[in-house]
Amino acid sequence: MDKAILTCALTGVLTDPRQHPVPVTPEQMAAEARDAFDAGASIMHVHLRMQEPGLGHMPSWDPDVAQAVCDAIRAACPGVILNLTTGVIGKDISGPAGCLRRVKPEIAACNAGTLNYLKIKADGTWAWPPMVFDNPVAKVQHFLDVMAECGTHPEFECFDVGIVRSVGMYLQAKMFGGVPEYNFVMGVASGMPCDADLLALLPRWIAPGAVWQTTLIGRAEIWPVHQKTAELGGMLRTGLEDTFYLPGGERASGNGALVEALAACARRAGREVASPAEARRLLGLREAASAEAP
Repeated sequence: MDKAILTCALTGVLTDPRQHPVPVTPEQMAAEARDAFDAGASIMHVHLRMQEPGLGHMPSWDPDVAQAVCDAIRAACPGVILNLTTGVIGKDISGPAGCLRRVKPEIAACNAGTLNYLKIKADGTWAWPPMVFDNPVAKVQHFLDVMAECGTHPEFECFDVGIVRSVGMYLQAKMFGGVPEYNFVMGVASGMPCDADLLALLPRWIAPGAVWQTTLIGRAEIWPVHQKTAELGGMLRTGLEDTFYLPGGERASGNGALVEALAACARRAGREVASPAEARRLLGLREAASAEAP
């Protein structure tokens, strides 16, 4: 892909806004999205938070919250592409499905396989109780059916190499259609490490005609892998969900500064940053509604 499509992951899961400057309200989300948009992000990856005082660190699956947040981002960023999270534990997907049906984002995350989601401290104790992020095939299919109903393009979140390979089998089984899109998630302690050598191998296991991006979780060590992504032709993503740190190790002032650094990676690799309209064409997405058009 000659043009580099940039995604901004605006806020993420469970980060407490009382401790870290992550956006929660529709107004905060829109302001952060605008900064990222101005820096070159065509896609906003959106997590929803509870709006009640003191609960902004908790996820929300309230369709009214989804509507308010997405409407605010679309108004602030004409032509922007929305990518809605869907991750839940267990069989009940009614929460994310209700949000998808309400806001009909162009893209939604589709967690493509199951992972033991672990993190351990230096003293040998668990950072949180060991948990299973369960995404069996029946659950993946349920999400894909809702996305097809909504006209939403699935982005397959791949936490390890086996999950990358599974997406090709989903395509063979005709579980979905359109341009396959892989998101290589690197840096989760029990998933793929954030490693440029591993990244160079992963594209050999994606489906023909597919596009891919990286989600890199960590501190300053992620930036050489962002640069490798740019050099290999992948889509690029950063944001306060993934890191608080710029390439030099200093804390980012917000999403805009992170996307500026990401755009610099693309340009060092000789790639221009795609506009929202170009990103839509490259990913086979529907055109922006007239009210959103640039």
